[in-house]
Amino acid sequence: MTAHSNAPPSAAAPSVVVLDHPLVQHKLTRLRQATTSTAGFRRLTRELSLLMAYEATRDLPLETVDIDTPLERTQGHLLSGKKLCLVSILRAGNGILDGMLDLVPAARVGHIGLFRDPTTLEPIEYYMKLPDDIGERVCIVVDPMLATGHSAAAAIDRLKTAGARQIVFVCLLAAPEGVAHLAAAHPDVKIVTCAIDRELDDHGYIRPGLGDAGDRLFGTK
Repeated sequence: MTAHSNAPPSAAAPSVVVLDHPLVQHKLTRLRQATTSTAGFRRLTRELSLLMAYEATRDLPLETVDIDTPLERTQGHLLSGKKLCLVSILRAGNGILDGMLDLVPAARVGHIGLFRDPTTLEPIEYYMKLPDDIGERVCIVVDPMLATGHSAAAAIDRLKTAGARQIVFVCLLAAPEGVAHLAAAHPDVKIVTCAIDRELDDHGYIRPGLGDAGDRLFGTK
């Protein structure tokens, strides 16, 4: 899968990766459509999460091991060390989490519960549960939308306080404002997304976007 950074100038950062694979763009377009059913939205999100996980795990360390094939002894490569922790920003992050666990079922899982104050748009935490050894793992934080960037930055603040040192943020869609905010708050965190859309509206929704990802995933609206 090829990937490139094509963030607009206001959000440009070397750690922003936009996936340009044809399958990613095809599935994202289907995901955006208002006519896509709840079941279809879940399926497409799961499929996209597998493709995004490919890029998010690109830099995982490997170690050389000796193995026996049916024909001879040779050397191969396995993931090294404690590997991964997938951290879902509740509730919508679980739509991406499920697909990534299909690819890396041995990963540890953390959850951070945040909701956005409808007036200030600031994040308010109501839940957090993380593995004890999170400082020894690469953390992949998942949330479908990077809108204002405040929730993502707040979640990563909490992860770093808990000891996390290597963090990647993965989302389906981002707004330039969110990319800029997260890059400024945490310049060491790579952002992986399928697209950077035009802008945020007055209510903090990404335009053209895909609506409220949580409502579409869980059929609550």
